[in-house]
Amino acid sequence: MSPDTRVTRPNYGGAVTAIGFDLDMTLIDSRPGIGATLRRIAEESGYAIDVELATSRLGPPLDWELAHWLPADHVDRWADRYRELYSTIAIAAIEVLPGAHEAIRATNRYGHSMVVSAKHTPNVQLHVDHLGLEVGSVFGGAWREQKADVLLENGATMYVGDHEHDMIAARLAGVVGVGVTTGGTSAEALREAGADVVIASLLDFDTALLLLP
Repeated sequence: MSPDTRVTRPNYGGAVTAIGFDLDMTLIDSRPGIGATLRRIAEESGYAIDVELATSRLGPPLDWELAHWLPADHVDRWADRYRELYSTIAIAAIEVLPGAHEAIRATNRYGHSMVVSAKHTPNVQLHVDHLGLEVGSVFGGAWREQKADVLLENGATMYVGDHEHDMIAARLAGVVGVGVTTGGTSAEALREAGADVVIASLLDFDTALLLLP
């Protein structure tokens, strides 16, 4: 799967560093909105979904999660319906995590900020716009290796995320991996996946910036 990309950045040239951020549970607490949307999918489809479990392990692509609850040949249909519902159900229910605005502003002073997420790009953009996240670029539909590709193609030097696979993406791209424990992944698991530093939240993001030249 190729990353689904919407680029909004200015022409900043090759001399400016880029720092990427994951979205769900890194910049935003998306559990309320995702949970509400999954409940609607369960109601409409008739399939049982353990919403509490699903929202405890956010990070992988939607299709991966739905495959745990729906027959394989129904996943694509209900994934499309989820994305349709998400824009009307989830956006207003989701807030930024502490330190998110400040981390992005610090990045913008240092270089160029971007969101690199597995989420459907239009929905990523809706969050960015609704919450006033001042990122320069939005990249959706990217997971693990695809995230690494985006980081490499955009000259990133750091990637910030809450999931083990975010740290794997950073390692594959050869950039500094910053793990945050605001999601469901422990500090130990983030380090084992390759994190160069682990912080409790983006309130501590200045500590991570010290790792850059």
